Amino acid sequence: MAVDHELLKVILSIDNFDDLNLFFDDIFTPAELEDISLRWKLLKDLNKGLAQRKIAEKYGISLCKITRGSKILKNKDSIVLKVLNS
Repeated sequence: MAVDHELLKVILSIDNFDDLNLFFDDIFTPAELEDISLRWKLLKDLNKGLAQRKIAEKYGISLCKITRGSKILKNKDSIVLKVLNS
């Protein structure tokens, strides 16, 4: 499922950190925000070279969640990889 283009444009238009935080609080549930934050943390850890099992222990999650992140970072065209390496 692709993200709605209008939503992406709205997010891109918010140039104030506090407003963006409030917007995310309004449209995402606490569980959704936690999932997004966890995904970002494990992607950063993977990019730093931390072992998948260590990441699983660190966050109390399954290796399946980490494997998806690992696949993202193996894609040389990944925007996530570009952001993390910038």
